[in-house]
Amino acid sequence: MSLKGMTGFARREGGLGSWAWAVEARSVNGRNLEARFRGPPGFEGLERIVREGAQARFQRGQVGVNLQAKRAEALASIKINHDLIDRYLAALQPHIAAGRAAVPSADGLLALRGVIESGEAADDPAVLETLEAVMARDIEAALDDLAAAREQEGRVLHDLIAGFIAVIETRVESAATAAEAQGPHIRDRFARRLEELLGEAAPPERILQEASVAAVRADVREELDRLSAHCASARALLDQGQPAGRRLDFLAQEFMREANTLTAKSTSPALTDVGLELKAVVDRLREQVQNVE
Repeated sequence: MSLKGMTGFARREGGLGSWAWAVEARSVNGRNLEARFRGPPGFEGLERIVREGAQARFQRGQVGVNLQAKRAEALASIKINHDLIDRYLAALQPHIAAGRAAVPSADGLLALRGVIESGEAADDPAVLETLEAVMARDIEAALDDLAAAREQEGRVLHDLIAGFIAVIETRVESAATAAEAQGPHIRDRFARRLEELLGEAAPPERILQEASVAAVRADVREELDRLSAHCASARALLDQGQPAGRRLDFLAQEFMREANTLTAKSTSPALTDVGLELKAVVDRLREQVQNVE
């Protein structure tokens, strides 16, 4: 099992009898797992399916499932409000008797507001239970599709992160080469500085003493060793097949910490350039790691 991402989208459509519906499942980045369900009134029981389904498939991320369902209009029940018709006729009767109004036609009465009432007929509980069960299957299928989309994103992230680690390893090698040249650079710099202060060439012993102290402060071997160790740890996380987002995020922070220290210790332009390149690569690494489950 490779890395998994935390963003994805899936859609399923279904129907049963007079009912038709669409299920949309989507997820975005999140520090923890959070599942939400939105559906029409009467189907609140499906929230449990969403919550348990998300917990079974995902470790992190904000997962949202939206169920849109409707019933065919042709099968909606039609009711005529006879009491309202009687009230309309009673109100018109004096005008009809006085010849000021004609007897209203049936279609005229039916066109009056409130005379015709429409509403969906109540379903039998057994029918609703069957309907909910079929919807639940489509929700599970949508969550499976969402998991597949997150796995696809994970495969892309695996290659991106592995590529950044390879670049970091190359920069660490360059930093090691540049660090080796810091000794002569430090010695020559102190020789010039002492000569400017003394007005004559400084004794070699004094130059060596001052340069040795500065070289100890500028030693970056520990930082390079830790960077190499972090690269090995990151590669192991990529290949272990378990959710690794949190640990990769921690490693990315450690990468940046070592890169900052290396740059701060640098006494040569070459090592400083490598340190800045390292920081740029690590910053891009951290952006991608935020998407890993």
